[in-house]
Amino acid sequence: MEKPVTSQENASNRMLAGKCLCGAVQYAVADEFIYAANCHCSNCRRTTGSAFKPFAGIERERLSLTKGEDNLLIFGEETVHDTHCKTCGSLLYSVVRDGAFVHVAMGTLVDEPAIRPTHHIFVGSKAKWFAITDDLPKFEEHVVNAEGADG
Repeated sequence: MEKPVTSQENASNRMLAGKCLCGAVQYAVADEFIYAANCHCSNCRRTTGSAFKPFAGIERERLSLTKGEDNLLIFGEETVHDTHCKTCGSLLYSVVRDGAFVHVAMGTLVDEPAIRPTHHIFVGSKAKWFAITDDLPKFEEHVVNAEGADG
């Protein structure tokens, strides 16, 4: 009897498209995210202009730019930075963990990923005017998951 294909196994064969608001910057990323969370830290709030940033984490080499590499605005250092479109300002992804991973801003994905955020992080500094109304686990700061990846 054949083993049923799980959504994660099916996802591993997929590439997802992502882009900024104006379309000047586009990327492709494997649908093999390791973790996903909603970050409520003040930096994520300011860079998105929202109450939190839903993001999905993956190894940096699993994301490639397909258009607009010359249109990037990098805020930060080589191994830790936010990557924006310099035309429209959209936050596309953040390079984290000494440059080894990217946190893809899930709102920039054109295609639907297999993963969903599994927890809220930095709720200790969340916007006071925002109420978290789901039942996902909440962490005051970072959380380290089973794979050892900061979420």
